[in-house]
Amino acid sequence: MTNALDVSDLHVTIAGSHVLQGVSISVPVGGVTALLGRNGVGKTTTLRALLGLIPSTGAITVMGTDVHGWMTHRIVRLGVGYVPEDRDVFAGLTVEENLRLAEQTAEPRYDDVYSIFPELRDRSRQRAGTLSGGQQQMVSIARALLNGWPLLLVDEPSKGLAPRLVSELADALERVAQLATVLLVEQNLAVVKRLAQRIVVLDHGEVVHTGDASELDDPDLAKRFLGVTGVK
Repeated sequence: MTNALDVSDLHVTIAGSHVLQGVSISVPVGGVTALLGRNGVGKTTTLRALLGLIPSTGAITVMGTDVHGWMTHRIVRLGVGYVPEDRDVFAGLTVEENLRLAEQTAEPRYDDVYSIFPELRDRSRQRAGTLSGGQQQMVSIARALLNGWPLLLVDEPSKGLAPRLVSELADALERVAQLATVLLVEQNLAVVKRLAQRIVVLDHGEVVHTGDASELDDPDLAKRFLGVTGVK
């Protein structure tokens, strides 16, 4: 097996709108592949379709297994962790309770979680709803990491975070990527350039570019596909 994920001719229609129009993506085992594009081009929809959270047509293969049409819980148990854009922590539960609810294996990897996010051990009895946005993002990533799944889908982890917290988050994700293959949706190109080895660019529900992350050093490419300039 050379790819953790293979997607071919993926189509999604939502409320009569053809959101994904034949998306094809390959994610090699290991490291970080970044899924990029302007707002509203279908990045989050792609992740949700991969997890079976919304209906789709096309082919989806995870770790060599055809999972298209599977229920979400079956796809997750095959070895897919998901960090949603809105974090989705249980605000009224403690950090420890949030993590325990995420356990799906006999030996959850708390050593890895607390090595990457030592602050979560210190705040284990604190209600998640009282955490900062960055701390809640730690909980969300920790839940996905806890079971040792080989593939993680991470959606906009730096969204809404202060620059200092973005840097700390990138440090953590760098370590996470040593433990699992990551498909990352991220708007902060500095984070993408630091973490990713490969990029896939969506526009109007289609893949318009794939390549090496080093291509983001080309300001013309960044402006043409992502609508940004002055990328550092």
